Amino acid sequence: MSYINNPILPGFNPDPSILRVGDDFYVATSTFEWFPGVQIHHSKDLIHWKLVAHPLNRVSQLDMIGNPCSGGVWAPCLTYSDGIFYLIFTDTKSVDGWGFKDTHNYLVTATEITGEWSDPIYLNSSGFDPSLFHDDDGGKWIVNMLWDYRSNKNLFAGIVLQEYSVKEKRLIGKPVNIFEGSSIGITEGPHLYKYNGYYYLMTAEGGTGLHHAVTMARSRHITGPYEIDPENPILTSRFDPTLALQKAGHASIVDTPNGEWYMVHLCGRPIPANGRCILGRETAIQKMLWTEDGWFRLEHGGNKPQVKVPAPKLPEHKWEAEPVREDFDSERLNIHFATLRIPLGENMMSLKERPGFLRLKGKESLISTHKQSLVARRQQAFKYTASTCVEFEPDNFQQMAGLVCLYDRQNFYYLRISYDEELGKCIGIISAQNMVFNQPIQEVAIEGWGKIYLRVTVDFDRLQFYYSKNEEDWIPIGSVMDASTLSDNFSEGMGFTGAFVGICCQDMSGNDKHADFDWFEYVERE
Repeated sequence: MSYINNPILPGFNPDPSILRVGDDFYVATSTFEWFPGVQIHHSKDLIHWKLVAHPLNRVSQLDMIGNPCSGGVWAPCLTYSDGIFYLIFTDTKSVDGWGFKDTHNYLVTATEITGEWSDPIYLNSSGFDPSLFHDDDGGKWIVNMLWDYRSNKNLFAGIVLQEYSVKEKRLIGKPVNIFEGSSIGITEGPHLYKYNGYYYLMTAEGGTGLHHAVTMARSRHITGPYEIDPENPILTSRFDPTLALQKAGHASIVDTPNGEWYMVHLCGRPIPANGRCILGRETAIQKMLWTEDGWFRLEHGGNKPQVKVPAPKLPEHKWEAEPVREDFDSERLNIHFATLRIPLGENMMSLKERPGFLRLKGKESLISTHKQSLVARRQQAFKYTASTCVEFEPDNFQQMAGLVCLYDRQNFYYLRISYDEELGKCIGIISAQNMVFNQPIQEVAIEGWGKIYLRVTVDFDRLQFYYSKNEEDWIPIGSVMDASTLSDNFSEGMGFTGAFVGICCQDMSGNDKHADFDWFEYVERE
């Protein structure tokens, strides 16, 4: 028997929505303020996964300039009907506190998963986590959680249902609150399914932290009333802190061509040192079955997630290994790279002006929510080494470029090249923990250096920077720092993303000083 090892999508890949079309499985996950929006992974066997698409890849679909940290794209839902892929998502414009939230829901479509997706159709703004259900009679229905800003009420006010008209490209009729949640509360992440004459409503409850859970309810009628599963929650880690997969919740289900059932779900893996999930919220999978009385259960029994899960009876399909070094020889960024809030046009980034190099033109600071010349990729292993080679000639202290490890604008470690009036061209570390800045740390003169090699090694909660003149003799700079601050468990704001590592350039004097990066390398270690 072959097995699936969890998580199937390591690193920041939360809120999974799974879909099968023929022999192909796809999972869409949230991207929040990172651009392009929504990650779609592809698998043939549920074991091996490959990142293949970012549907929201232009500003006409997704303009997040000014969006807050952990705003942006929440909880996509990926479905398919009559030769068309449908993707529904929330663009969250405000997340501060537990009062008002501005959450706008949209729909985009495509005929090919890796092709061009349409401009968005606006749906509503009544809450977040929208999901599209295609009924067998041809009807299409949207469900989303309802947000009630009144503090003396239930903020998570239930799941509302409304019909969607393909012809009119809008919601029609009045929304109906079909489910107010179970006793667990914080009811969100709804998905509707139909099986053996019942409508099944799957929700996420308990909040997306350590009390997260998956719950089910069913009804003979789409509008309810819905009968709550007597054994809810059907999946959770909330009662067992020893489990490797914590935060289990926010799920989606799929069947295989031969009738096996699986459920993908959100999870987090705390590190032993302090319990922080430095890889963010990830995606795992569990094997499921339907009981004789029509409820959905983990095949291994109980409701706890397993790390090792029986694989389906399908041919194994491995993907070609990804190269660890990106040489910037293409005119398009590698699919694993992301930027913050907006795509970087030629006024901020160029792969053409100096072929074989990524040129970043300095814009705003690392705390900006508007224009950051920053390109980064997800941290997807507890241990990794990332390196780069940069050419940069700053004229003043407001110009800087280098290698950055960051969670968001409030939490980062930045090995940056800059200019000091006494040292001249120099290198040092800037860091921030919940907006408390430490700058600069251990400035070292590198006057006259052309190419500068930068490196970071991360080992669970230990982070160490290095620099070199020749890519052979690496000199440590600064002390060993706490990598676990780059996690939602540490962030004092709304923290829903994960740690990234990448390259960036700033010019806060407004002169667009550029830095040229020859390559970027990311190597995971055992």
